Amino acid sequence: MGENIATKNHHLSHQVFDLSLDAAPPGGFKCFDDDGRLKRTGTVWTASAHIITAVIGSGVLSLAWATAQLGWIAGPTVMFLFSFVTYYTSTLLAACYRSGDPVTGKRNYTYMDAVQANLGGAKVKVCGLIQYLNLFGVAIGYTIAASISMMAIKRSNCFHESGGRNPCKTSSTPYMIIFGVAEILFSQIPDFDQISWLSMVAAVMSFTYSSIGLGLGIAKVAETGKFRGSLTGISIGVGNVTQTQKIWRSFQALGDIAFAYSFSLILIEIQDTVKSPPSESKTMKRASLISVTVTTLFYMLCGCFGYAAFGDLSPGNLLTGFGFYNPYWLLDIANAAIVIHLVGAYQVYCQPLFAFVEKTASEWFPESEFISREINVPIPCCKPYKLNLFRLVWRTIFVIVTTVISMLMPFFNDVVGILGAFGFWPLTVYFPVEMYIVQKKIPKWSTRWLCLQILSVACLIISIAAAAGSFAGVVTDLKSYKPFRTSY
Repeated sequence: MGENIATKNHHLSHQVFDLSLDAAPPGGFKCFDDDGRLKRTGTVWTASAHIITAVIGSGVLSLAWATAQLGWIAGPTVMFLFSFVTYYTSTLLAACYRSGDPVTGKRNYTYMDAVQANLGGAKVKVCGLIQYLNLFGVAIGYTIAASISMMAIKRSNCFHESGGRNPCKTSSTPYMIIFGVAEILFSQIPDFDQISWLSMVAAVMSFTYSSIGLGLGIAKVAETGKFRGSLTGISIGVGNVTQTQKIWRSFQALGDIAFAYSFSLILIEIQDTVKSPPSESKTMKRASLISVTVTTLFYMLCGCFGYAAFGDLSPGNLLTGFGFYNPYWLLDIANAAIVIHLVGAYQVYCQPLFAFVEKTASEWFPESEFISREINVPIPCCKPYKLNLFRLVWRTIFVIVTTVISMLMPFFNDVVGILGAFGFWPLTVYFPVEMYIVQKKIPKWSTRWLCLQILSVACLIISIAAAAGSFAGVVTDLKSYKPFRTSY
């Protein structure tokens, strides 16, 4: 879902919260940009850092499993292809930051603004729907991932205390409830998007657990002295895998890898922090190249060393699939880092959705006191908390719904695959390609137009296959699953 989501959505949230700065004074000063906002100071390095911290997140943990489904040839090849497509479509999207002239044209501050300026009409609504559904899906994915990590800490300690004799079966339901209660409390903070330290914490946490996963994979390979795995991926018959399941799981692996690369949604928000000259699109193309290269290298290492360590038995989530029992304290640190990251990430991810619903409700019912009235609740040593009843009720219901759905289908890999498949084609490929064609006035049926359309159709087919594989995975898992009762 890949992505350090906290940073990702610190930017994403700009689309609904008005964070605009004061307009330039009539005379204009050198400290203001051409649109009247304070001069942007971002460079190619700050933009690269934003993208890297946005991309490397919980999606990285499923890459060893994805590589195991595809094998030593297809696994790294697919990762490389996704990285190339992501980089190429990012350069197309970077060209759409300004409408018209690439140096002096009108700026688009968010992804939705760019779609509005270039495509308009129904496509903006479709883009918004996909974006908000994706945010809802990620809330479910994060609830599952956080509960799995909390369970892993419990099981790791229990396993250590019993000396490996107790299988330490435990249910994910109570941990999802704990996570849900924490999110209900956090979701009542009205201006969470302005807490910039959250991005820093999330970035540190995601690098912590990703590096521990990579380090343990390398240590395991060094310990056994051999690289496991095969050229074609998981063998038929291992873990009762049939020929059909092998195909479905290979498709699902495509969705998992796509999820690990999704950052186009925040690219324009990041580009809006970059100074000019040189033109923002030039800076962003360089930043995309640097960040996609670093991310791909990191992903190749995590995916390949995880597969080399475990072969066909690579776990769905590298740190919690219980591939490593010792050093158990290191696993506990990694899983605690995941939980801390996801508690904040869930909030920052849901803020745009919360604000969109609240803004729409206030537009539809401007007279309603339930929606607009704020009650001052005095808090000792702090300024009073503004309690809004609509916010309290709606955000609590939202968290309860996502938690209940997570309890009904707690399958990390399947949910990650569905999200990757659902978001990859429209947001990373289709809209950037269509906007670029409009922006550069590429004539229909020209060679360039045909090549772009072939790329888009090919990615659509991959997305459909990935979605089908992930849904097939959910159906298979549900056959052996009893809601609210299954233990791991």
